[in-house]
Amino acid sequence: MFLHIDIDCFFASAERAVNSKLNDLPICVGSRSNLEIFNKKRTDIRLMNDNSGAFVTPVFYSDKVKTFENYFVDEINGRKKIRGIVTTASYEARAKGVKTAMPIAQALQLCPEMIVIPSNYPLYHKLSNQIHAFMRAHIPKVEQFSIDEFFCDISGWKSDDEAYAFAKELQTKVWKHFKIPVSVGISKAKWIAKLATESAKPYGVYEVKDIDTYIENIPIKEFPGIGKGFQKRLASHYIKTLGDIKRNKSLFETWKKPGMQLYGRVTGTDTEGINVKSDRKSIGISRTFDAIDDAIEVKRRIMIMARHIIYMVMAIEVNPTSYYLKINYEYGVRVKKMMTVNRVFSEKVFKETLLQMYEEIVPLHKSAIKLSLNVSNFSSAQLKTLSLLDFDADSKDEKLYKDIHNLRRRFGLDIIKTANEL
Repeated sequence: MFLHIDIDCFFASAERAVNSKLNDLPICVGSRSNLEIFNKKRTDIRLMNDNSGAFVTPVFYSDKVKTFENYFVDEINGRKKIRGIVTTASYEARAKGVKTAMPIAQALQLCPEMIVIPSNYPLYHKLSNQIHAFMRAHIPKVEQFSIDEFFCDISGWKSDDEAYAFAKELQTKVWKHFKIPVSVGISKAKWIAKLATESAKPYGVYEVKDIDTYIENIPIKEFPGIGKGFQKRLASHYIKTLGDIKRNKSLFETWKKPGMQLYGRVTGTDTEGINVKSDRKSIGISRTFDAIDDAIEVKRRIMIMARHIIYMVMAIEVNPTSYYLKINYEYGVRVKKMMTVNRVFSEKVFKETLLQMYEEIVPLHKSAIKLSLNVSNFSSAQLKTLSLLDFDADSKDEKLYKDIHNLRRRFGLDIIKTANEL
């Protein structure tokens, strides 16, 4: 039997856990693209990069105290403008129409009395890891699926008849220990348990005993992993509910492995178990900002973001060989480039390659509004695939880059910058 445990409104609940004055009030946690990394002055940027699975993407932060005014409000030509989006809203705020990813300015129009709290990722990271440890102490098999979600397998440890009572007991213990509310879905199938959690919210427990009956009328968009593109594909075959999927097995068989994987998850016939720990497949960072038409500034920002990627690569000791750069411009224009570089990864190699990629894809007379960098295809276990022509020269620089990494780890990521970042 599988349990899916989802922390209700996690960021908002975390803030209430450390400040009970926020209880029962409409609140939201907001965030905005962290442009602090682009400051020319030192800001002592640090990396939160725990490999336990608490975060899908690493988080960069500084010790600067955030307030609503200094974090969300920009002054432009003497006028104040509220920036940022809603990351998590409490149920009191949701009742007024506030939704995740909604601009904070719009959310405040719907709910003027709402308290907007700047995101505090160190707090959420700490609580997530503590709750993960708590789960592992109470359940033999636990998978941290995201910062606020956990899969648990209690098969062979608790009987099926005990699952519901155990889930209620666990829910109560989490609340008493952390003052954090969780909802729990229960099913013999892993992904049906995750779906059941939506039926349990808020702060409830829901067990699916008859999968066929449960999924019959649930819209396909409600199932985890079915995005808008696939929804359109299914709609073209007149498939609107999960029950429709079950009745169209032959169609999903024609889509081979991806189709049958989805069919198995939806119908609860898959055999997927708990994934205790998975290796990271890629490392990425992106930033959105006001339009910039200065190519020198765009390249400077690419170099700064590259430094952050470099730090992450050094921290987990991998050797990426695929580099990706994407630039979003105004009016929906996007350009991107990927290169395979079979060399020992280093700051010099990565930055030189990015500059080359930039020169090859940059269009004329466009204003950049977003940059995205990514590295993947780690070859740490297959160094024989790297270029022998460059291997000796690249390897000689290894000690230098390790020393630089150690300095950044001790004193902040911006303690050492290259000239093209200034």
